[in-house]
Amino acid sequence: MTVTKVKRFTRDEYDRLSEIGFFSEGDRLELIEGEIIEMAAKGTLHETCLRRMLREPPKLIGEKATWQCQSSIALSNTSEPEPDFAIIQNREDDYLDSHPTPAETLLIIEVADFTLNYDKKVKLPLYAAAGISDYWIFNLVDVLLETYREPYRMNSGKFDYRYKQTFLPNEAIALPNFPNSSLDLAKVFPPINQPTN
Repeated sequence: MTVTKVKRFTRDEYDRLSEIGFFSEGDRLELIEGEIIEMAAKGTLHETCLRRMLREPPKLIGEKATWQCQSSIALSNTSEPEPDFAIIQNREDDYLDSHPTPAETLLIIEVADFTLNYDKKVKLPLYAAAGISDYWIFNLVDVLLETYREPYRMNSGKFDYRYKQTFLPNEAIALPNFPNSSLDLAKVFPPINQPTN
């Protein structure tokens, strides 16, 4: 009987592979629990939502924090995901020396169409385990925003969020840590098949 071993990578090893050009330019990869995962292709709904998200939230954040798109978060020694968006604390070096850590991350946002199950089943507990306080999923399948806050560890040892709230695309929501902000979700969701309350 042949035993197959799977090589799991640390963040340092993964970053070193990137530095030496091991991956092809344009590869969309992320490190999840030691495995190098190829990220799913984006459909037109996803791309449209990304463009709108690049435009709207930065107006609310201004210079008070940093808005990053599809860039790494150093979650743990074996996980370095690249969420669609994150609000991170401002840092003088603009993270030249290292990727943002969970302690420096105010909000992580994933835009989910083909990746909805993955973003819920794999990434959600990963973010909760790292102590990410707020996690949002722009659910393009059901056309709604799912917000998760206050990570905790269950008796089973698994991680989840205590509070989940759902917002429809004709509603508005404040960004975490920006209580006076109001993100109009109609300006973010692609304008098709939007439910009404």
